[in-house]
Amino acid sequence: MFWQTARFSIDLSRPHVMGIVNATPDSFSDGGQFFRPEDACRRCDVLVGEGVDILDIGGESTRPGSVAPDWREELGRVLPVVRHAVLLGVPVSVDTSQPEVMAEVLAAGADIINDVRSLDRPGAMAVLQQSPLAGVCLMHRQGEPATMQQAPHYADVTAEVQADLAGRLAALVNAGVVAERVVLDPGYGFGKSDEHNLTLLRQQRRLLALGRPLLVGWSRKRTLGQLTGKPVDQRLAASVAAALAAVTLGARVVRVHDVAATVDALKVWQAAGLADSPDAAHSH
Repeated sequence: MFWQTARFSIDLSRPHVMGIVNATPDSFSDGGQFFRPEDACRRCDVLVGEGVDILDIGGESTRPGSVAPDWREELGRVLPVVRHAVLLGVPVSVDTSQPEVMAEVLAAGADIINDVRSLDRPGAMAVLQQSPLAGVCLMHRQGEPATMQQAPHYADVTAEVQADLAGRLAALVNAGVVAERVVLDPGYGFGKSDEHNLTLLRQQRRLLALGRPLLVGWSRKRTLGQLTGKPVDQRLAASVAAALAAVTLGARVVRVHDVAATVDALKVWQAAGLADSPDAAHSH
């Protein structure tokens, strides 16, 4: 299965590693570490050296309780990094919900828009309509980042996530964006309790019925801290384990902070033949 993006047609027959570059002062895990553009650019170089498949650059923290910057401030954070990253030979994704930022980064050569709000801001879908090849990731969430973890509630979390993503995908296709440009993210940690997250992971294969590749982000998330008792800077093993579980259950892109470790783990996973097993992606 392929993911069509602005410059690359990404072959997702093997799982891909998307490396996180947070050009933010306040992201939950590494906020402030790569806030200066030169530090974020250097981070891109390091991740490419570690074998990253896709770079994902973000200028808005969407951690629980966060407050969004205005679009000009967000653009100022990401644009210099995007201009550097597009020279590195790998697809470049920008994690944004702001239509103005989307338009500017695509004009600067970015390949993918990764929107935690699934293009629901006015004008966002139009940007993708006007960019004939750009890839997009649509993510499920319940509520807004500032309040989403206060009291998430579902009758059937997997069914509700699936229905929501199906609706967002249909809306985009109806707007003229071909499905091959779209991947879907169940949104682990976005308006979901620990139990919601784990139920969704166990049932993740049900989402393959949507017919598009799944992109997932488990890296360093709170549920992993609950499972292990470890603080955010000690969740490497748990994050790699979650990534392997997710790809075994059908995910094709894993969005991670710890690229080198995840790349190595996936090499072993593939060598074990799990990638070639028809059961790996489709069994129940």
